[in-house]
Amino acid sequence: MSRADLSDQLIHFTQGPSPEAAYERLCTILADGRLRGSDRLILNRYRCVCFTEAPLAALTEGLVNRWDYGRYAPFGLIFDKRWLYAQCARPVIYQPLAEAHYLPPSHQWRHMTYEPTANEPVDFTWEREWRLHADALAFDSSCAGVVVPDTDWATRMLAEHELTQDWNVVAYSQIMESSLAEQYREPFRWTITALRET
Repeated sequence: MSRADLSDQLIHFTQGPSPEAAYERLCTILADGRLRGSDRLILNRYRCVCFTEAPLAALTEGLVNRWDYGRYAPFGLIFDKRWLYAQCARPVIYQPLAEAHYLPPSHQWRHMTYEPTANEPVDFTWEREWRLHADALAFDSSCAGVVVPDTDWATRMLAEHELTQDWNVVAYSQIMESSLAEQYREPFRWTITALRET
């Protein structure tokens, strides 16, 4: 059953001080084919790859950075939740730091501090975070798609791919016939999800 407050997908968003920086980071990740884990804000410095379960419709209302709010940029990778679950990704457990010891060491990477009544409240529940305890997650277009802020960015990504392919064909044409060089043109493999129409 489909529900507006739930999602069948998980998204890993990039970060960056500007749209260009966040876009370039996404392109680097795509070329690398790996998401690298981080130990930022994770108990006992376990390395994890992090995702959000927030539905696409809710993302532009605060989770992603419109360059004046939030720490995530509206560029990232989207995965089927069941696929990531099969890789052992799990939702975090929001709880006070004083309760973290109730989790066995094998599960403490799932702890996320939640203390809304503290003098300086800690509340990241709006991130609806999932984590994969790993140094890195390898992926390709069979299990991941691309998220961009709007259709203009999607058009740009496709155009840049085509330009790269044009240059590749020109380069191959230096050592073989043009008709053979054209056979080295690669299709754009990624499914693109734009958060907004432009």
